[in-house]
Amino acid sequence: MRAVVCPTHGLPEVVRVEDVPSPELGPGQARVGVVAAAANFPDVLVIANEYQIKIPVPFTPGSEFAGVVTEVAPDVVGVAVGDRVTGTGIVGAFAEEVVAKAKSLSRIPDGVGESVAAAFGVAYRTAYHSLRSVARVEAGDHVIVLGAGGGVGLAAVQLCAALGVTVTAVASSSEKLDVAKSYGATNLVNYRESDLRKTLRELLPDGADAVIDPVGGDLSEAALRALGRGGRFVTIGYASGTIPRIPLNLILVKGIHVLGFQFQDLAADEFRRNEEELAGLLKDGRVLPHVGASFSLDETAAALRLVADGKAIGKILIEVKK
Repeated sequence: MRAVVCPTHGLPEVVRVEDVPSPELGPGQARVGVVAAAANFPDVLVIANEYQIKIPVPFTPGSEFAGVVTEVAPDVVGVAVGDRVTGTGIVGAFAEEVVAKAKSLSRIPDGVGESVAAAFGVAYRTAYHSLRSVARVEAGDHVIVLGAGGGVGLAAVQLCAALGVTVTAVASSSEKLDVAKSYGATNLVNYRESDLRKTLRELLPDGADAVIDPVGGDLSEAALRALGRGGRFVTIGYASGTIPRIPLNLILVKGIHVLGFQFQDLAADEFRRNEEELAGLLKDGRVLPHVGASFSLDETAAALRLVADGKAIGKILIEVKK
């Protein structure tokens, strides 16, 4: 099969497409013919050997895929050949075939294409669980979304709109903010062209109810300062490359709650509820992913470069089978 290979750790340009053996199928696993995969910032970090989990070279990068099941191990139940599924993993998605634990795969709703499913998965699940179970937003709340043009950020903007939540979108360019506006953002802030702390104070004199932060860096403190009393600050990741340091007195003065998001920390009943609600939003077409750009498997390095440079808007897809 054809697959992207990372022969040595480094910049996105180190990856190349090669003919490699198909991965072996083990107990409890299913083989998926990949139709589309999504390029995410953690993929860039894994290739650079800067992710919290270190992957020895050579390996096939890619953490999110959608496709069709072509083979299952004898002990597998619940997944069958011909099923259209999505899945995630640390590596392996940028290939014509991927092998994954069958129980980790999710069926793609009828009427939803594989490319749409690949673009929807991780970003929208992260955003929705963060909003519903961590920030616990309600209709009428006001949320600040940092990195509102990126995968998770733009997903959060769209999902807030679906939940009846008002959004202040913060991003690095007018192009990203225009897209955020088209998906429901009310206030638009280009942090490269304004004093973020001052602008947020002017826009939100009574303070926001929550902050969704997949960026970190210098933006975090300014957004946290814009929260009202009892506000919730949800840290999801650090796409800026810098982990922020927050003065604790800011937390004390307003009784702010600083919360981290990880899937494994969610209560089982809330996780199921959120997943069902999110699947319904996708199936009904109320929330659809914004695909900023699509690339072929041979163009994977260019796709990863777009993500690494922070120029991606929404999701970036690798169309493995066209």
